[in-house]
Amino acid sequence: MMVPKHHEDLSVLHENTLPARSYYIPGSGPLPDVVNARRDSDRVRLLNGTWAFSCHASVRDLPDDFCSPERDLGAMDAVQVPGTWQAAGYDAHQYTNVRYPIPLDPPFVPQDNPCGVYTLDLEHEPRSGTPRSYLVFEGVDSCFYVWLNGRYVGYSQVTHATSEFDVTDVLQPGSNRLVVLVVKWCDGTYLEDQDKFRTSGIIRDVYLLTRPESVLFDYFVTTTLGIEDACVLVRGTYRGEPVPTRVTLTAADGTIVATGDMGPGGDEQGYTHRCELRVDQPRLWNPEAPYLYTLQVQTPGEVITDQVGIREVGIQDVVLQLNGAPVTIRGVNRHDSDPETGPVVDLEHMRHDLALMRQHNINAVRSSHYPNDPRFYQLCDQYGFLVMSEADNESHGTQTQFLADDSWDNVVEHWNDLIADNPDWTDATVDRVQLCVRREKNRPSIISWSAGNECAYGCTLEQALQWMKGFDPTRLTHYESSYYRDSKRRYDYSNIDLYSRMYPTQAEMKDYLATDPDKPLILVEYCHAMGNGPGDLEDYWQLINDDPRLCGGFVWEWCDHAVLAGRTADGRPRYLYGGDSGETIHDGNFCVDGLVSPDRRPHPGLLELKNVQRPARVLGYDHDNGSFTVRNDLDFTDLAAHATLSWRLVCDGEVVDAQDGIVLDGPVAPHQVVQVSCRPPVPAAGRCHLQVRYHLRHDDGIRPAGHELGMDEVEVPTADPRNQRALAEKPAARGATPTVARTDRSIVVAGEGFRYVFDPTTGLPQTLRVNGTDLLERPAEMNIWRAPTDNDRRIRLEWERAHYHQAQARAYTCGVTTTPDGAVIIDADMSMVAPTVQPILRMSTRWTIHACGTLRVRMDVRRAPEFPPLPRLGLRFFLPAQVDQVCYIGLGPGENYPDKRRASWHGRFDSTVDTLGTPYLRPQENGSRGDCDWLRLTGGDASLTVTGAAPFSFNASTTTQEALQAARHDTEVQPSGSTVLCLDHAMAGIGSNSCGPELLEQYRVDADTYLIDFTLTPVAH
Repeated sequence: MMVPKHHEDLSVLHENTLPARSYYIPGSGPLPDVVNARRDSDRVRLLNGTWAFSCHASVRDLPDDFCSPERDLGAMDAVQVPGTWQAAGYDAHQYTNVRYPIPLDPPFVPQDNPCGVYTLDLEHEPRSGTPRSYLVFEGVDSCFYVWLNGRYVGYSQVTHATSEFDVTDVLQPGSNRLVVLVVKWCDGTYLEDQDKFRTSGIIRDVYLLTRPESVLFDYFVTTTLGIEDACVLVRGTYRGEPVPTRVTLTAADGTIVATGDMGPGGDEQGYTHRCELRVDQPRLWNPEAPYLYTLQVQTPGEVITDQVGIREVGIQDVVLQLNGAPVTIRGVNRHDSDPETGPVVDLEHMRHDLALMRQHNINAVRSSHYPNDPRFYQLCDQYGFLVMSEADNESHGTQTQFLADDSWDNVVEHWNDLIADNPDWTDATVDRVQLCVRREKNRPSIISWSAGNECAYGCTLEQALQWMKGFDPTRLTHYESSYYRDSKRRYDYSNIDLYSRMYPTQAEMKDYLATDPDKPLILVEYCHAMGNGPGDLEDYWQLINDDPRLCGGFVWEWCDHAVLAGRTADGRPRYLYGGDSGETIHDGNFCVDGLVSPDRRPHPGLLELKNVQRPARVLGYDHDNGSFTVRNDLDFTDLAAHATLSWRLVCDGEVVDAQDGIVLDGPVAPHQVVQVSCRPPVPAAGRCHLQVRYHLRHDDGIRPAGHELGMDEVEVPTADPRNQRALAEKPAARGATPTVARTDRSIVVAGEGFRYVFDPTTGLPQTLRVNGTDLLERPAEMNIWRAPTDNDRRIRLEWERAHYHQAQARAYTCGVTTTPDGAVIIDADMSMVAPTVQPILRMSTRWTIHACGTLRVRMDVRRAPEFPPLPRLGLRFFLPAQVDQVCYIGLGPGENYPDKRRASWHGRFDSTVDTLGTPYLRPQENGSRGDCDWLRLTGGDASLTVTGAAPFSFNASTTTQEALQAARHDTEVQPSGSTVLCLDHAMAGIGSNSCGPELLEQYRVDADTYLIDFTLTPVAH
């Protein structure tokens, strides 16, 4: 049988589908739970489950009888619907970001176009009163043709949109055969170039709806606020004839607050009937108190149940407002992604995502880069999330067209040629925007529409935005790629409300604000959370908190995308990313870029985000006045009603004083500042920090009472802040002055109970033996390298060009003297050298070995200024594997870096080497602990204690930075057999330069000089 070639014909986007409408599930009576309506309604028959399936390498390979009702299904396989055929073992997984996985030849797709035939036999029993039958597909990737009982029903595309067919005249009593041909590529593929795994199949629910002959088919609910009341306007259109329609609005406690009947009343949006409801003293919806009314729309033989949030969205004085108050977007970008089912996610998966977000102070979601399951938005209504709903529209791959001049400016100049500014693609672009907006227009959580992502800009988007703004002026509009401008013509930006940027530098943000702009700035993507990241959250939020014209942003992104491929012998998941499935065109692990792992384990970056977006902030502590100042950073909620406070004063890792369960006196309105009494006794010496924590006062259904919302830490000055370093074993004369024996290959310093061997060619210890126990399993090293993080992907090219990964210490001279107090001093003139380049560092190094066995190392380091910033600067030691217990005083308990430390606090922490690290899916630098004053590693009969003249960071691990760098997956990392201790005088920040701006200067290791000063005390019993 010849299949129509609609899939590469721009003039056919859909065939025989019904007009797009708002999402709802009707019932014969009211439904108690709108999210589970398709489960509860007697009008719905879910067709999910096991279907017969056959996969073909090309549409041309289809058997002639593939859609015949008589075809024998015995030879076909069985698959689950919804599902992807890649997850079922057909075809192969493929991940690409910008690039199309097919030739860039729009609207044409490969002639050998893979396809899948899905077949389901179903029984149908007609019911009195519901003669019409509608077949609904909520998502098919990428396009599909439908046959029922051998008769062609229709065609549709747009993967993440609902397609509805009237099958009343084809569906028959008794046995029926439904055949769906899904084609992998279509002309719509050029508009679905999202950064994700490319999959195929029926990916969302399929169901039959049975309804009366004449029904309310579409309706649009909008709300307008008055001074002491609100108007809820319900507009509708009918299928069949208009029928009597009663509209009732009920409060959460069951009280009817308004009721009315739909009457004639046409408008520009095409609605023919309307009902206006007045609500006195309404309770308004906002993300901190998502109050919902229940709407019932009753027609003969049918009831539609929905939820209504009364709220208004607007911009006033260049500030985003909700219900007349400034509101801040604390958001994330979220894909549908599951490690086993790919884009197929169920209700529990969605609930789990949203609950995790709420627990981590996230209040907004951008549906990147396509409409989600319609129930997701209903959950957002209930959980309290602000949503930017994005159309299924991205043609990013047109950016990769071959150009003789591949400069960025020239790429931008031509980016829109093929699609965005090509009128041949206007209908397809507008269609995708309409499918998004029409279906989700009744969701109060949606405050902004997005016309798409990374398509460039041109006539297609101008038309789409004009329709979007005209159809729904009650919400804001957004389209970030409009601001990548070329010189072709003056474009129309009049229908865009928000100025949005991806990954701007903070300097660019300040420059925008300095222009006296007319649009709020939103960071539609920022702080790339790939791997060990992001590292620049606090710096962005200091700006956002300081200027209300910055309305917040959406971190990229929520979850790591990966494919589960079994488990290791010890139960760890094995995840695959781009390039792991035999594909040649892929973008590696760039999809592993989330705040949570594929199975939703929070990464340290999520904990960082949680605390950066905490609901309150300490602005200062006044010891003389006995109080600290707190600002309520909530937008709608009284802080005193929302949270209790606690504080504790910590000095050198020990709690000096504390107070829990503080209930604030009187209300603390949004953004109000309040003084909280706090009079702890401050010690005369030591490093002291006041830590303030915020706890949820009442259970909110997602978070229990007492849930920690965040914390602040303020350094408290003391008369002697250096006292902490005295915790180290002080050098003391014990026994005779150590002896020194020197050869060309070694300098041996021996004392009572110890024998240290230094290498005169490096100026570093080879052996540290104490009471017969060797604490070094290989010679100590100078260390300027780290296993590059994903966010080092750009700077690592400079690091490798400078050969930092091959650098090693060399000594030019190495002299030995003895001091009058019985210490041995080794002075070395050293450098860090690497193949092909001049010395990277020069070091004047002094090792002081005291009679008690304590070593002190001081290095005056001079960095050659022509080299790029260093990854780190310090020493590396290989200790016996049994030395695996760690105690330290510094920032903890989780990993932290100079620009990624807001989820940490100062204290005394105990751990094991095994639990210090973070097993990122692609191995990389991890597990550092910073701002440390004291460190001790113990195990077996040995220990090593470290203090520094200045705070330091350390990393203790069972593996090396070289092993991390060599492995592609966390399950491939090979242990070294030692405890690898990196003592870092300086460690570079993390940033988000895998996609975002360069690391800020204050977090770089690029000073001209450094002074390394560590004291080491090896002990063995």
